[in-house]
Amino acid sequence: MKAINTEHLTKYYGSKRGIVDVSLSVDKGDFFGFIGPNGAGKSTTIRTLLGLISPTSGSATVLGKDIVKDKTEILSLVGYMPSEASFYGGMKVKDLIAFSAKMRGIDCSVEAKKLCDRLELDMSRRVNELSFGNRKKVSIVCALQHSPELYILDEPTSGLDPLMQREFYSILRERNEKGATVFLSSHVLSEVARYCKSAAVIRDGGILVSDRVEKLGHTGVKRVCLRCTQELPDIKGAKDIKRENDSINFLYSGDIKLLIQELCNISFEDINITDPDLEEVFMHYYVKEEN
Repeated sequence: MKAINTEHLTKYYGSKRGIVDVSLSVDKGDFFGFIGPNGAGKSTTIRTLLGLISPTSGSATVLGKDIVKDKTEILSLVGYMPSEASFYGGMKVKDLIAFSAKMRGIDCSVEAKKLCDRLELDMSRRVNELSFGNRKKVSIVCALQHSPELYILDEPTSGLDPLMQREFYSILRERNEKGATVFLSSHVLSEVARYCKSAAVIRDGGILVSDRVEKLGHTGVKRVCLRCTQELPDIKGAKDIKRENDSINFLYSGDIKLLIQELCNISFEDINITDPDLEEVFMHYYVKEEN
């Protein structure tokens, strides 16, 4: 059984595009990154999966449950963290977290205390006294305290400082190593490259690519660095061209022999051709789609 499976999932808001023909498969036990710029359709996909909005067409299952027929059961089985959470401002953190657990009919007090300690969240304060980052921590605890088998997290680290981001991902890794599935959306490419096993890239409501993270790097793209004072000729396949002092950097997708032939027409002191890092690979997919 797949943790998440969608087939041609589509959502329109009237005439406006949400997501179009999204087909995804997430294995149980995966740590899956859902990557895309703001407005790409990440949140729409997640809300549709959870039955919070209805699909226009297509189908999907979460933990084997149909997102339309079984949406209430899905919500009870999943740890969901929205990108922006609203809380009762006058409640104390400990009461809000307890209320969230009570809604599920579970006593999560022991696990909630552990999470608050690790995230350095003061449970005695009122929600309306918290910074954005600390409200984010409340949302994390509410999503994780019942230890579900599937976590669906929408831009979970925005607002967290680097130390808290690292601790948050440590918690997710521990849960994942025990068998839980993690599905998180992000526009921070380095996060996905560092922590995820698999990933999908979404842009303008459609999936560009989906695969194991290590396989996503095999695109044939190279990072080229030239020490050169001349202007770079118009080279087919050269993207993301940047000049800094006497150096030119760019991504190149194409036949390396043709690149060398093109570069023989200019004078350069040195050349370095390497595999790009994963963040640059993802950017290649964005740039490729635009052209």
